Amino acid sequence: MTKIIHPVAGAVALITIATFWLSTALTELFASHETIAMVKTAIPWGFLLLIPMLAATGGSGFVLAKQRRAGLIGAKIRRMPFIAGNGILILIPAALFLAFKAKAAEFDTAFYAVQALELAAGATNIVLLGLNMRDGFKMKSRLPVRQPDRLSTKPIL
Repeated sequence: MTKIIHPVAGAVALITIATFWLSTALTELFASHETIAMVKTAIPWGFLLLIPMLAATGGSGFVLAKQRRAGLIGAKIRRMPFIAGNGILILIPAALFLAFKAKAAEFDTAFYAVQALELAAGATNIVLLGLNMRDGFKMKSRLPVRQPDRLSTKPIL
């Protein structure tokens, strides 16, 4: 069951974060303040889906890893503190702050500064979670693992 929960929860979490990010970026670029306020106040409600999915992904990942910490598993485990810290210390507080400001129609310098920080932190988490997904696919042989060409006579630069 854990082998099913881990990839499904991870994919749902990544899609949710990407949806938050794209919704924010597109409304900031093309929509009215009313639409921006609607998106910014909806995102914290998305935490009701996102947080359990991230917890399920992390918990099932540690169960699947057992005591192994080398190779691709080690790389995935080393990324997790950055992903979690980024979410807990930057993304959640930023989303709550932006929802509060947007609901009050306060689109000021503080709003846009925090918005820029949130977009950068969100993009970072999307990249890190994407790398974890890629490594998971490699571990399951769904993606080819590049092996160095040992027969080649070309020097490696």
